[in-house]
Amino acid sequence: MKSSITKFRNELQRELRDILNYWMRFAPDDTHGGFYGSIDNNNNPILEAEKGVVLNARILWTFSAAYNETGEREYIRFAERAFQYIVSHFVDENFGGVYWTVNYNGEKLNDRKQIYGLAFCIYGLSEYYRAANNKLALDLAVKLFWLIEYHAYDQKQKGYFEAFTREWKPIADLRLSAKDANEKKTMNTHLHIAEAYASLYKVWPDKKLKQQIETLLEIFAHHIVDDKKHHLHLFFDENWNVKSDIISFGHDIEAAWLLQQIAETIHHPGWMTTMRSLGVKIADATVEGLDEDGGLNYEIDKGQIISQKHWWPQAEAIIGFFNAFQSTGDDKYLHHSLKSWDFIKKYIRDEKNGEWFWGVYDDHSLMMGYDKAGFWKCPYHNSRACMELLQRTESVFKLRD
Repeated sequence: MKSSITKFRNELQRELRDILNYWMRFAPDDTHGGFYGSIDNNNNPILEAEKGVVLNARILWTFSAAYNETGEREYIRFAERAFQYIVSHFVDENFGGVYWTVNYNGEKLNDRKQIYGLAFCIYGLSEYYRAANNKLALDLAVKLFWLIEYHAYDQKQKGYFEAFTREWKPIADLRLSAKDANEKKTMNTHLHIAEAYASLYKVWPDKKLKQQIETLLEIFAHHIVDDKKHHLHLFFDENWNVKSDIISFGHDIEAAWLLQQIAETIHHPGWMTTMRSLGVKIADATVEGLDEDGGLNYEIDKGQIISQKHWWPQAEAIIGFFNAFQSTGDDKYLHHSLKSWDFIKKYIRDEKNGEWFWGVYDDHSLMMGYDKAGFWKCPYHNSRACMELLQRTESVFKLRD
């Protein structure tokens, strides 16, 4: 086992370096500033692609976290580029918050206030503050927290509404993307608000912030995680009535480790125990989506498995199953984690052009026509997986020594 984990760890160190080098080489838009909005599988930038706040916030988080992990100065310089672009082009100075998209020139394009986007900015800004001790970053993160609480928090039923107009008025289309249900509350936004708030709590341990993190954990335990099957419900109305029967294996296994980590961040013994136990149950439920080749299928929709294997569920699988191994000591979870990593190396990682492909179909053929980098394809899931596992494998060695 030790030799397997050592090999795993060495490969993850190389992979993290390769991912970060890819983004530093191909992502910067030196003509219009910031980063290209889209890059194809052959590393050609789509010069006039729109630029999304999620991509920029995730770049900010990734390189800030990489600096905090490695101390490499080139990473903090890259994070600084992302920070400056967000402040200069995405922040709405008139109504507060951040725009959803700007055009390739950095001009406001879609000015809606998507709470998911604000959450990722908090996530990136708080990690950047840890790295650079930039007070402006912390101040902006705190300001975004209060905007979310004032405009989006449901005082009656708890939880957070999805989206608003630029002026923070109700909006008809609440969706993150065309594939989502148009509902007032979603699992996805709540998971990433919780993630962002926990990141902010590390640098700003505010009482109200901690209270809202506890409320989010309560929401997951009581509304979002199915108490029988332990998959996550995805879409809800304002009263937490479930509005979808889709099962997202990637979000299941992401939540399996992330909710436990969030509880540990606020040092809440009760929620730490609950989420550790729940995380193992969610990991067990996720096994339903694993294929014999080690890859994690995308989802179940209308009772049918969608047998695509996108990059990000594979990244979450190596963390989530390793976390279950840490929680239980059961080697079967370590096996799932290592097999998921083998699948990534064989089918998802682009050995020729770098980074990871969007995904593969059931026959392992590439899903063509998708971004190598873009609105949703960011250096977040895969670099985070590397950093999480580097920390966790080191912890396992220390415990066993």
